[in-house]
Amino acid sequence: MNKIVKVKNNKKLHSFNRFGKENGCVIPIIDINESFLTKDRFPHQVYLTIVSPGEIKGPHLHKKRYAMYTCIRGNIKVVVKINDNYEYYYSGEDYDYATIWVGKGIPTAIINLEKEKESFIINTPNPSYLECPEDDYDIYFEPKVFKF
Repeated sequence: MNKIVKVKNNKKLHSFNRFGKENGCVIPIIDINESFLTKDRFPHQVYLTIVSPGEIKGPHLHKKRYAMYTCIRGNIKVVVKINDNYEYYYSGEDYDYATIWVGKGIPTAIINLEKEKESFIINTPNPSYLECPEDDYDIYFEPKVFKF
């Protein structure tokens, strides 16, 4: 995998109770049997990050850590800066709960697109925060990228 950002949509699998009535769903985020990640890039940690309504986390970068974001409540825009150009990726309820993998060294910001609710994002990095705790570096992004 040579890409510095990868995205995959996650298929919603409906679940049913013992009477055959639909009772919810399962949305697989990552599976070792998929080809989305190579085994050496599989997550070392799983954590929930919450972004307040209309707020931004970042921009920052990790020199040692990959990130893999899946918004499970609300909707987010992930902005990355590659070669002085901004690219936009989306995840959440309106975006098939897409999983967005961002390579190390890529400046990134997460924007909560919701105006009235928090967005919940599962981050599954490699290596874990505990393996490289001093790996957050603030980066400047032009204000235009934060407009909804």
